[in-house]
Amino acid sequence: MAAPAGLILDVGTASACGPKPRNEDALVVVEPTAQNGQSKGWLLALADGVSQSADGLLAAQSTVRTLAAEYYATPELWTPSHALERVLQAHNQWLGSRSVGAEPMVTTLSALVLRGRSYTLAHVGDCRIYRQRRPDGEPSLAQEFSCLTQDHVWQHEGYEHVLKRAMGLDKQLLLDFSQGQLQQGDYWVIASDGVWQPLGDVQLHKLLQQYESAQDLADALVRQALAAGGQDNASAVVVRVLQLPEQQSWHERADHGRSLAVPPVLKAGQSLAGCTIDAVLAQSRSSVVYRARDAQGQSVLLKALTELAAQDPALVDGLLAEAWLLRRAANPTLAELVDLPEHDWLLLALRFYEGQTLAELGQQSPRFAFGRLHQLALQASSALGRLHQMDVYHRDIKPENIHIDPQGQLRLLDLGVAYCAGITPEGVGTPGTPSYLAPELFSGAAASRQSDIYALGVSLYYLLTRRYPYGEIEPFQTPHFGQPVPLTRYRPDTPQWLERIVLKAVAAEPQQRFETCEELRLALELAEASPLPAYKGQPLLLRQSAQRRLQLALFFSLALNVLLCMALFLRA
Repeated sequence: MAAPAGLILDVGTASACGPKPRNEDALVVVEPTAQNGQSKGWLLALADGVSQSADGLLAAQSTVRTLAAEYYATPELWTPSHALERVLQAHNQWLGSRSVGAEPMVTTLSALVLRGRSYTLAHVGDCRIYRQRRPDGEPSLAQEFSCLTQDHVWQHEGYEHVLKRAMGLDKQLLLDFSQGQLQQGDYWVIASDGVWQPLGDVQLHKLLQQYESAQDLADALVRQALAAGGQDNASAVVVRVLQLPEQQSWHERADHGRSLAVPPVLKAGQSLAGCTIDAVLAQSRSSVVYRARDAQGQSVLLKALTELAAQDPALVDGLLAEAWLLRRAANPTLAELVDLPEHDWLLLALRFYEGQTLAELGQQSPRFAFGRLHQLALQASSALGRLHQMDVYHRDIKPENIHIDPQGQLRLLDLGVAYCAGITPEGVGTPGTPSYLAPELFSGAAASRQSDIYALGVSLYYLLTRRYPYGEIEPFQTPHFGQPVPLTRYRPDTPQWLERIVLKAVAAEPQQRFETCEELRLALELAEASPLPAYKGQPLLLRQSAQRRLQLALFFSLALNVLLCMALFLRA
């Protein structure tokens, strides 16, 4: 069987009741479709329902069925481990809600995702995942056999078979995850305790060496486990890796991209990667942006690093990550990635769009009209929300990175510093433009939906007033955030509903902002019909006036006390 991504597997499954009255094991094998083969890969899972629980069979069956359905419905940009955890955490809550009295619905689970040239496993309970592999450079008879999971059972005498972690056992599910690279010829076995306990690791390893077919091996494992005196349900999923695809994962693509050459700075009329340069649109110390024509005469945008910037691995990875994210997250609110003929240059090719950024539009008019800004805010919040749904944070939202074409389509530009789990290195500082960075980012907090919403709010504030809500922030400055200055201080005609929305978006505390872009969009759609409550923060001007009034009151109180004391002294 072959997945569209090019990964070819031989898969076999077997399950038997054994001496028990019913089989409470459940297993699933899902071959990916052409649409999700590269992003999701193969899914193989085995669940062993706990017979002493409220309903072990239902727990096991519902777990593998939910996993098979929901895993492939998660956003494409989610890593397998992140998608598995989100799906299983939600199902663990469902199992808890279905408990009968004090009896929970409990099952073990071991799941394996094979995607491209890598694997991801998720595990809880006492099923096991084994791997047999031939080390590189070793003769075919030299095999490396290992168990990649740990049994979650109590180690005290008499409690060896009592689970301490499982699906449905606790409100908070704690899963074990492991990731690594596949090798051609690998054998993978997911076995219930009804298989590995009666056989033992030694006998199980011997059986792997006796069978070539995955189905024959699965049948033999179950048959031999019961023949060895197994008293439990016996189930096994066997996978043999017949062929690996070419580059599939981000890391493999990045390794290839880092080996590409940096193009020289070109002039109009010269050629690069099958394109003819029309003009240099922008040039800085780190990058050069060209407008060019491809072989079909279509206008494209070429983005390349300078030789100096190419010496910085972070900038190289940023350019490669932008291409990867644009391909994975393709939608009308992002620039379209253009596939060029095979070449050896480190560059990014995008469809060229007529139109202007909001920064360019703002330069043509001192201040945006409220109606025009309202429509742009609706589009921008929707576009940013689509990005967040894939767990990608832009991290550099500002008017320069929001584009409008002549047809009115809004697009978010420049994903070069965007954050995506599994791709973006952790703890490497806070990218972005200082005046648009949320206050918590200056304290070392990680980017989030709220920090992107803050940047969008600052963009709206700036387009309306040509000022920033907390003042302009220079690079390397350590700013102090109090209360944002009301829009009406700079534009007294600002509608009350618009001011309240923008001030909520740029609140200094994340919990005071909109939680999601969908919430922001809803507030914009309701607008005057259902305005937000007045912003709770007190403007700086009012706070200063109140402070002056208090100071005057204290002064007059002190003066009165002095006069009274003098009067008493003179009378005496």
